[in-house]
Amino acid sequence: MGRVNTPVLTDIQRADLERELKTNDSHSFRMRCQAILLKAAGRKSKDVAQIVGMCHVSVNSWLKRFKTDGLAGLQTKPGRGRK
Repeated sequence: MGRVNTPVLTDIQRADLERELKTNDSHSFRMRCQAILLKAAGRKSKDVAQIVGMCHVSVNSWLKRFKTDGLAGLQTKPGRGRK
């Protein structure tokens, strides 16, 4: 059994994630925000992955980026994607 990786969000972080989930134009960014909110609610990575539509490894990597870089870490970095 793996360890539980549940982020502890402040009220400001939670409000920012919920606002971006509702208003951001990027679908992938909204999926990442939803994944962080679901993990903060205490769900397992595999459950979150099924809801959001990504694998559990991706959920954990986005969670790690959120913990280090905050909300800006959920943005797609420049130079990614099709050239």
